[in-house]
Amino acid sequence: MENRFNLIDEPWIPVADHGRVSLRQIFSNPSYRSLGGNPVQKIALLKLLLAIAQAAATPKDDAEWKAMGQEGLASLCLSYLDRWHDRFYLYGEKPFLQMPAVSTAKIQPFGAVLPEVSTGNTTVLSQIQIERPLDDGEKAITLLTLMAFALSGKKTDNSVVLSPGYAGKKNDKGKPSTGRPGPAVAHMGLLHNFILGNSIQASLWMNILTQDQVAQMNIYAGGVGVAPWEVMPLGEDCDRARDLKRSLMGRLVPMCRFCLLANEGIHYSEGIAHPGYKDGVVDPSMAVNYSGKEPKALWVDPEKRPWRELTSLLSFFDQANSQGFQCLQLLSGINRAESVAEIFAIWSGGLRVSSNAGEQYASGNDDFVESQVWLRSDFLGAIWFSQLKHEMEKLDVMAKSLYGRVQSYFKEQTVDGSKFAPQATQLFWNLCERDFQKLVDNCGQTDKEVEERKRLRHRFASYATQAYDKFCPRETARQLDAWAKCRPNNNQYLKQEV
Repeated sequence: MENRFNLIDEPWIPVADHGRVSLRQIFSNPSYRSLGGNPVQKIALLKLLLAIAQAAATPKDDAEWKAMGQEGLASLCLSYLDRWHDRFYLYGEKPFLQMPAVSTAKIQPFGAVLPEVSTGNTTVLSQIQIERPLDDGEKAITLLTLMAFALSGKKTDNSVVLSPGYAGKKNDKGKPSTGRPGPAVAHMGLLHNFILGNSIQASLWMNILTQDQVAQMNIYAGGVGVAPWEVMPLGEDCDRARDLKRSLMGRLVPMCRFCLLANEGIHYSEGIAHPGYKDGVVDPSMAVNYSGKEPKALWVDPEKRPWRELTSLLSFFDQANSQGFQCLQLLSGINRAESVAEIFAIWSGGLRVSSNAGEQYASGNDDFVESQVWLRSDFLGAIWFSQLKHEMEKLDVMAKSLYGRVQSYFKEQTVDGSKFAPQATQLFWNLCERDFQKLVDNCGQTDKEVEERKRLRHRFASYATQAYDKFCPRETARQLDAWAKCRPNNNQYLKQEV
């Protein structure tokens, strides 16, 4: 096949305020602020860029990282892309992240592997769910997201096995098995977290891991490893595939699906089966709690947006409590980010999915979620974290009280309020999200910050009242009596020490 559509030269990566750009432009232009696309696409693209950065310039330690700087990293990545230019063609003899050997696998339409698209007999509710033709840039992004975020199900043609004797794609009866979920999704959709700077290049520099950090994590026996496009695996269980299972590079670009693009769709089969978080291997961007008998992952929850998990993600600031969720990407990067940037952000996102009989899909309340919270380097520490944790605990108490008050309102009228209480609580949190950044910015101990927190408490209390009033009408005498009797009283919250 003719080599064409080189990802280094062709525009395909969505960038906020700029449209699509190429890989070369990403590392050439420091003004690009952030990646575009849905949250899963952002994660997959950022992981690819980090894989390129790790392959081009993994620093030995923090001193070497700091001396390199974001300009030095970008320059080394450009040299790396020039050196491996022939491995980034989307079509050709060595198509990027594709396995020509799976050309015998059944072709799936692109809509069948995109969770937001309705196919088969699934009801179409909005325009975004309609399957449409993809251009080469969109195909490249789809291919990349499938490497880590493929959903489990019968769409994979597991009758195609590339490693002789490999039994991982067969069920107990010896027939082709259902495809397993990608390691970045797992059972319900894992929440991923990164540090963001004021540009894409700065973000890559802040998130790249050093050799010392990878060794200290003690979960990648193969170290950083070799990028898959440099030496592609030959099958599901070849030496190269086993190397990817053991390395950081295999978590950045896992190749959990073996694919080959075709004119009418994509040849699609299960690829490398990576170990999961219960086996002790995780993506650095995942958050896992190891304090219990079994590890617990932090899942995407559309009803609890990621900003509400900030205190869980930053629990390492709490010197009195060493237990809780740990995200290696944040643990290894926040101290470095503090030392080189006045402000930086913590970005969290992912996709919630449902599953039934081995088939994963986005349905009901499932959705993409993302949150971004900016932090100032000069106020981070145990005191700031303790105050933020205190304020979030008080908000949580108020939300639970609101839930109970709405339930009581309907109980007074002998009506089932089980549907309305969660909706009122959800509205309360949605309103609070508007002011969460202000709360984060004012968890210090200066007089100005204390006064601002008092104002914010009055605002949060008004949100609880607003949510209650919306779902608890007072049009009749009976309703008015129940409304007055059960209305939230937040005086204690307002009077408590801030």
